[in-house]
Amino acid sequence: MSVMTPPARDALAPETAPLVDEAAELLGGRLLVLLTGAGVSTDSGIPDYRGEGAPVRTPMTIDRFLSDPVARQRYWAGSHLGWRHFSAAQPNDGHRAIADLELLGVADGVITQNVDGLHLRAGSRRVVDIHGSMDRVRCLHCGQIFARTDIADRLTRDNPWLASPDDVKLNPDGDVDVDAYDEVIVPACTNCGGVLKPEVVFFGEFVPREKFAEAASLVRRAEGMIIAGSSLAVNSGIRLLDQAVKRKLPVVIVNRGATKGDPRATLKIDAGTSEVLAALRDRLT
Repeated sequence: MSVMTPPARDALAPETAPLVDEAAELLGGRLLVLLTGAGVSTDSGIPDYRGEGAPVRTPMTIDRFLSDPVARQRYWAGSHLGWRHFSAAQPNDGHRAIADLELLGVADGVITQNVDGLHLRAGSRRVVDIHGSMDRVRCLHCGQIFARTDIADRLTRDNPWLASPDDVKLNPDGDVDVDAYDEVIVPACTNCGGVLKPEVVFFGEFVPREKFAEAASLVRRAEGMIIAGSSLAVNSGIRLLDQAVKRKLPVVIVNRGATKGDPRATLKIDAGTSEVLAALRDRLT
């Protein structure tokens, strides 16, 4: 059972505190929905794709993963090395603040673009992971679902050299860049021998229709919206913001740097998500 985090003294910059007060006035007494992106997890040690200072990289696309066996070797080698570090990340104050808002009935749930599972581990009960989750693996042929830990055990057994590197640079989707990957034995489905893929949305892949419908239903029930740690560069996030704007909901965006949704937000707070969400939690509850 989730236990509410005790209120803490604000860790806000002087220029940020009045904006958080204004956000609390806008959102107070309303049922909220939250939409989160990679910026919510940076304080847990998981880097952001598009945040200030983020390196330029070329993540795996769905077309390349499906068509190129060598690309799958590269992906699984990097993903396996990153998984150990990715899965060891712990929820931060922002994740815990969001869980508290739901526990106290202020928020109806959280929609996340992240695949790290940290909202659930922080105690959130209603989490719509519109881009999937790294802890599940699906066979693309028969649909069999596997726990990521089981696939990781198979990769380590079949590729013992993958167990040795410790100094890896983690990417936001849970993989690392690997040079020597051409000898990797890629796991296949034990049920049918089909191609396995982590149950996450790759670049170039559509968000599952039922997932987006579940997210949209949360927005329809909400009376206010907080968008935290997302640049809103991905279409699914913009579509959910559009739904809130059409319903004339107050929308507060919390993010370091500009987002594509800033012109449509009721209020923008350019600051770190952990401290702002914790302060908002204390004011709203």
